[in-house]
Amino acid sequence: MLSLLPGPVVLLISTSLTILFTALCASLILAVSLVKLLLPLPTVGRACSRLNNRLMRLWLAGNALVIHLTTHIDWQIEDDTQLRQDGWYLIISNHLSWTDIVVLGHLFRDRLPVPKFFMKYELIYIPLLGFACWGLDMPFMRRYSRAFLLRNPHLRGKDIETTRAACEKFRDMPTTVINFVEGTRFTPAKRDAAHSHYHHLMPPKAAGLAFTLAAMGDQFDSLINVTIRYPDNQQTPFKDFLMGRMKRIQVRIEALPVADALVGDYFNDKQFKRGFQGWLNQRWQEKDEVLTRWQHEPVPRSLATQEAANAEASAGN
Repeated sequence: MLSLLPGPVVLLISTSLTILFTALCASLILAVSLVKLLLPLPTVGRACSRLNNRLMRLWLAGNALVIHLTTHIDWQIEDDTQLRQDGWYLIISNHLSWTDIVVLGHLFRDRLPVPKFFMKYELIYIPLLGFACWGLDMPFMRRYSRAFLLRNPHLRGKDIETTRAACEKFRDMPTTVINFVEGTRFTPAKRDAAHSHYHHLMPPKAAGLAFTLAAMGDQFDSLINVTIRYPDNQQTPFKDFLMGRMKRIQVRIEALPVADALVGDYFNDKQFKRGFQGWLNQRWQEKDEVLTRWQHEPVPRSLATQEAANAEASAGN
């Protein structure tokens, strides 16, 4: 197992393999996307999208191989869901690290349709990867501060327009839409600055999620509520993951029905808006309680024994 090698060596191997798989799959996706762009015919577009989805699955399989080779993770998963690859799903999750994307892709790659992420617009400039995500029809969202929107009111609602356009594309074939509804990665400093009511979470942003449900609510088979925690690697989870130092990953997966009460006009119906915000805040309160429960659970005996042995070995040296 490569995870037994020194961390810097594992980092070099895992990073090199990840870059190799990403460059290969992204180049192929980009080539297929150029065909779709040059031949704007519906049949060609659908065929290219199906091929790109297969290439995305190839990339997820490459990531799974890297995980298998370079890590020895104790996956602690609470999940009783029944999912299928030919359905439509909307995943909401808390957001801690870039590792979240790898974790979600790894857990659902054989259980759900190819995932589509709502991504920050700046990521489109990442060489190859950004254009590949564009070719996969992933929506790129621009985030504006309240002060910026006050100076540029014509930009208000642009993210909703992006969501609308993306949802139209997602209707054509089975899709998993992934939305990190907090809008940013959690840190204690961000939590305090946002005056969050939660201990382990940022306040959820309801507008984009509400609009996605309004646009496609009748098509989603269910809403998947995912909670993620890295109990032993909370400071630098992505770096620790690449270095083979990730010990445990805790995940809770819950399937929720897309009830009629969740589909409505968020921007013009004040009663619906209050109800939707209340529903989402309740889900986040439950998620916060799950994270608190995990925090107070004892460390597994095998892991505690291993850590004690490592500490003794370090002291002996």
